[in-house]
Amino acid sequence: MYAWFINLNPVTQALVGTLFTWFLTALGAAMVFFFKNIERKVLDSMLGFAAGVMIAASFWSLLAPAIEMASETGSLPPWIPAVIGFLLGGVFLWSIDQILPHLHLGFETSNAEGIKTTWQRSILLVLAITLHNFPEGLAVGVAFGAVAAGIPAASLAGAIALALGIGIQNFPEGAAVSIPLRREGLTRFKSFMYGQASGIVEPIAGVLGAAAVLLMRPILPYALAFAAGAMIYVVVEELIPESQMDKLSTHFSTAGAMLGFAIMMTLDVALG
Repeated sequence: MYAWFINLNPVTQALVGTLFTWFLTALGAAMVFFFKNIERKVLDSMLGFAAGVMIAASFWSLLAPAIEMASETGSLPPWIPAVIGFLLGGVFLWSIDQILPHLHLGFETSNAEGIKTTWQRSILLVLAITLHNFPEGLAVGVAFGAVAAGIPAASLAGAIALALGIGIQNFPEGAAVSIPLRREGLTRFKSFMYGQASGIVEPIAGVLGAAAVLLMRPILPYALAFAAGAMIYVVVEELIPESQMDKLSTHFSTAGAMLGFAIMMTLDVALG
C-alpha cells in the first residue's frame, strides 16, 4: 500500500491524504446515528483536542520546515518568509470570516458572523466548520507539494503524519457538528450529510495547495507559513473560545488540547 502511494503524482497524494481526512470527518459525523445528544464536557474536550492538534501541526509540520527552507535559500533572513506567510494566512482567514455567513457552535442565530443572510441556522453552523477545515486541507496539500519539490526539510513521512493527525482530530470534529445539528431538530440522515459535507472542502484545498507549490516553488516557505497562520487563526478565533464557554468543563477542554498537542507532536517527530 505504501509503495503504491509513494509512486503517485504529488497532487494525487495530496488528494488521497485529504480524502482520508474527509473520510474521518464523515466517520465522526456518523456517530449521530448512535447518539442524539453530546455532553458539554465531551464536546469541549473534542474542541480542545482539535485545537491542540492544530497548534502542534502549525509549528512542527509547517512553520519549522518553512524556516529551514528559507534558510537554505539564503536570499532573506529565514524568519522573514515565515512571519510574512504566517500573518497573511491570518489576514486571509479574517477576510473570509468577514464575508462568509457562519455561526459558531453554542451561539444564537443573532450572533451569526459575515454578511447578513436569512439562511437556516444549520447551514450557518456547517459553514463555520467548513471555514475551519479549509486551512487544514491546505496544510496537507502544501506538505505533499513540498516533498515533491525536493526540499530537504520536507519528508513524505512528515506529510503523512500531518494528514494522519488532521484526520484523527476530524473524527471528533465530525461528531461535534452532526450531533448538535440533530439536537437542532434535523433528521439523523440530514445531520450526517451536513456533518460530512463540512469536511469536503479539505480535498479541494489540498489539491490547490499541492498544485500551487509545485507551480511556484519559491513561494513554498511562504505557503507553509500561510497554512500555519490560517490554522492558528481558527484555533484562537473559534476553537479555544468555544471550548471554554462552559466554565464547568474548562478543565476537560484544556486536557483535550494538551492531549491533541502531544499526539500531533509525537506523530510529527516520530514519523517525520
